[in-house]
Order: sequence, then C-alpha cells, then structure tokens
Amino acid sequence: MGGANDPSPSSKLHTRLRLWEFPDRYVFEPVDGLSDLYLSANRSDGSMNLVKELPPRDSSTNPKCQTVYGVIGLLKLAVGSYFLVITGRDCVGSYLGHAIFKVTGLKVLPCNNSRSSSAKQSKMETEFSELLHAAEKTIGLYFSYDINITLTLQRLHDLGDEFKSLPLWRQAEPRFLWNSYLLEPLIENKLDQYLLPVIQGSFQNIHAEVGSQKVNVTLIARRCTRRIGTRMWRRGADAEGYAANFVESEQIMESKGFTASYVQVRGSMPFLWEQIVDLTYKPSFDIVRQEEAPHILERHFRDLQKKYGAVLAVDLVNTHGGEGRLHDRYAKSIEPILSGDVRYVHFDFHRICGHIHFERLSQLYDQIEDYLKKHRYFLLNDKGEKIEDQTGTVRTNCVDCLDRTNVTQSMIGGKILENQLQRIGVLGANDTISNHPAFDAKYKVLWANHGDSISTQYSGTPALKGDFVRYGKRSTQGILNDLWNSLARYYLNNFADGTKQDAMDLLQGHYVTSVSRDMAGPSKAGILENYASFRLAFALVMGALMFMMMSLRQARNDVRHLVLSLLWAGLCIGITHFVRANGRVFTNRPRFYQSRH
Repeated sequence: MGGANDPSPSSKLHTRLRLWEFPDRYVFEPVDGLSDLYLSANRSDGSMNLVKELPPRDSSTNPKCQTVYGVIGLLKLAVGSYFLVITGRDCVGSYLGHAIFKVTGLKVLPCNNSRSSSAKQSKMETEFSELLHAAEKTIGLYFSYDINITLTLQRLHDLGDEFKSLPLWRQAEPRFLWNSYLLEPLIENKLDQYLLPVIQGSFQNIHAEVGSQKVNVTLIARRCTRRIGTRMWRRGADAEGYAANFVESEQIMESKGFTASYVQVRGSMPFLWEQIVDLTYKPSFDIVRQEEAPHILERHFRDLQKKYGAVLAVDLVNTHGGEGRLHDRYAKSIEPILSGDVRYVHFDFHRICGHIHFERLSQLYDQIEDYLKKHRYFLLNDKGEKIEDQTGTVRTNCVDCLDRTNVTQSMIGGKILENQLQRIGVLGANDTISNHPAFDAKYKVLWANHGDSISTQYSGTPALKGDFVRYGKRSTQGILNDLWNSLARYYLNNFADGTKQDAMDLLQGHYVTSVSRDMAGPSKAGILENYASFRLAFALVMGALMFMMMSLRQARNDVRHLVLSLLWAGLCIGITHFVRANGRVFTNRPRFYQSRH
C-alpha cells in the first residue's frame, strides 16, 4: 500500500541541502542527487529563484556553510523576510514503510539587509527578534519526505492513487498543515521540491509480541492550526467554530498482515469563553456572548460530521463552580442538535474517579460501548482490501483537554485495540491486553508519551495524572510530579506564554500589529507595568508572609511582636487584594494579536 503513495521523481522532496550564507544571498545546494539547480534567496528582500551554479567564492566572501534538512517556509513581515529551515532531525519510526522525522533544530535566516535602521524600525526589529527566537524553540514538529502524514489512514486509502501522485503539499489536510502560511511564498515560486509539509503533534510507535504474534502500534497526534495557542490564551472556540487545543489522535495497529486504524479527537468546549491570567492560581471563566453559543457549537459539530461522520461528545468537567457554569452552557447549547448522529455524555471525572480511582472510568465505557461498537474502526486485510470503515468518532474534553482527556482517550484506545486484536485472532474472544504484561506496559507508555507531547505544546508541562496512563495506577511520586507540573504551569501561563502566543500567531499569519485586546493602550503603561514581574509579585507576597510568620512566633511572649504580626497580616491581605485587582498588569501578555472574539 505504501508504494501507491510514492510521489513521482519530478516532485520528490529534497532530503538534504547545503546552505551557503553569502553576503548578499543564501544558496541552498541539493546534495541528494535529485536536482542540478540551486535555490538562491536574496538577503535584502527574500526574493527567490533557481540558479545553475554557486556564486564565485574567494577569501573576501568566505561564506558560511552548513547542512539543513528542509525549508519550513518564508515569513514576510514589515521589518523584513525570514526563512525558517530545519537544522536537525531524528528518525522516529516509519509509517507504511516510509521514514518519519522529528524536527530537533530550527534556524531563522533574516532577509532584511536593505532595511533602514530608524529608531522605530530598530524597536520593531527587536520585538520581532524576540518572537522569532521563540519560534526557533517550537516543539513537536514532524514530517516525511515521502508520505502524507496530515491525513488519516482511512482517508488516505479512500482518496485513491491519482490523489496520492500529487505533490505532498497538495495532498495535505489544511487544518493540520502547521507551515501552511509559511509555504505560500514558495508555492508562488513553484518550488515543489522544497515544499515540505510539517505537522505539530506527536508520532510514536511500539513493536511487541502478543503471544506468538508481532504487533506494531503507531500513535499520531495532529494539532489543528485554526485556533492554535497556549493554555490560557486560547480557550473555547472562535466565531467560526474552530476550537482551541483541537487535536486528532489516530491509533494504527499492524499484525498478521492486517492494518487497523481508530481516530478520536479532543478540543476545548466549542463556544466563546476565556480564562485570562491575573496571577490567581485559577482565574475565573468568562463566557462571552452567550447568545451565540448554540450557533457556534452547531458550526463546530457540523464540521466534525463532515469529516468524521457521527460524533459522540464526552464532557468530563465538574458540575459545580466555574467548571459547572461551562458544563451548563455546553449541555444547554448542544441540546438542539442532538440526534442519532450527535450524542452528548457527561461524566464528572473528578467526582467519580477522584484523584486515585481511575479504574472507575469503566462506568463511562459502559455508557458509550454501544456507540463504539456501532461505528467501528477502519480495517484492511492482508491484501490491502477494506473490510471495515470507521463511521463516527469520539470528541473528548475537560477544561484544558489534557489530563482527564488523555486518561479517557487512552482507555477508549485500549478497548478499541483489544477489539481489533480479537477480530484478527491475535487475542482470544475473552482475552485482554492486560493478560500480556510486556505488551501492556509498552502500550501504556505509548499513550503516556502521547499525552505528554500534546500537553507540553499547549501548557508547557507534561500531562498530569500521567502515572496512571503510564503504569495503570496512581503513585506518590506521580502525585508529587503533578504538584510540580501544576506550579510550573502557573508560572509559564502567567509569565511566559504571552510571548509564546505571539510567536505562534506570527508563524500562522494570525497576527496584527496592535496592542493586545485587554490593554487600553500606551497611556496605561507606567512604572508598575515596566518593572513589575514575577519576581516582584512573588517577593511581595512571600516576604510579607515570612515576616508575618516570624512575628507570630515571637508574639507568644511579646505584645509588641503581636502588634507587628497583626500589621504584617494586614499587609499580606492588602497585597493579596492588590494582586487580585491588578494581576493582569504583572503577566506576560500577547502584544500583537487581537482576539477574534
């Protein structure tokens, strides 16, 4: 089946390039034998053309030279143009016989030699340089030179050989093509051999034995770029119905010549809501334009139906507090579109499972088992012929669509895999994966790594509750890891993600050069905004607490220290109220992007 997807020789992508950095141009020299032409890029404006030879080299030019493994694309900004190239890659496995690579190094190549250097220009360049530096640190990028990894196995099979003969960038699913915007200038210049499709997500596989049979399992995550972003700066859906942290997870099993695939998705609750950071541990949830929620939610689910067929929405949030308000809005807004093809199941994960009893997810499975059996999975026999189609998907959400969601998706994936292995005779009718400890352990780690990858891209840390997914039970070390990761999320969400969000929007073409949506404008900037930071806010609160505790110790035998301790207590309360009232001033906020709300 893999051979049917091989591109024609004329459209084969360059796998290795020698990058020459001349004073006036960059030159990409193919060293894979696929072409005798070189790609030349002007360092003044980023204009490109193919040339037959390298410029003359002598002691005066002395160009730098390094190997690169692909051109991600070109970013055009007011301050100049910038190439993004792959400087490092690791082969992480194969997909239908073709190598899959993970990006391990990115480099930005500026093309702005002719730009003026006015004070305003220099300031803009400094600001954009910070964002481009953040862009170079983008994680979770994967690609193949030979096969389309933006599409599910079922869709790839159904599209046929004529479609698969197209250049990879033409085959790509736009939702999951991470560098779609960056490729546009290369597409305009018809540089097909340089148009490398890249996804953000994860790609992992395991090879193990179940009894006497070899079983390979691949798990692919594809992150949608429509509402891409960081945990606190991208919540809910936009007006078009595109949800934040929307990720398609495809589990592929290969054994005894059979190939099976199951696809499920996750995404933020699909209506307008937000949670703006303000230094509190859990900022309040704000539902925006509530009257539009049913229409936005309907757009979202109609789009899912077009792509996946039937949809079962599994909602894992709490029924009380702020999460309860989100749950109520979701349940009320989805009610008008419920039908045989759109179902909604609420499962209060925290109330039922608590922090340690995740085995109680079996109660959820009992509610959805009929749906999973009805809509099946994609299955090919040993001749590559289709036996089954997957006709519906499960859409899971919690608040972040990370921790509770990953535990739940791993449970669903495991049940589907058992059913597939029983179907092809690898497992007996009543046999389970847990009866094969070596395979079971590898499979759990596969899903744990999958969840960690998705979580790190969105929140900055690995997934919480990962010990249960990884080992099948909660542990003291796992709970301590959750505590540490929660604190790390707090810091990153408040003091780092604004810049990261700007970088994401820049690379996706979503940005506008303006103040952020929650800032009144330049007049608001002052001493507090210029000098306040995490260290100042943290030092104020912790310093006051420390002196209060010292004073309380002494207060037992000294009236003066009792008075002092009361004063410090008052200061602590005052600082706490100040932080709550002014917390948004302290945080690292997106500067260039205006919300589409």
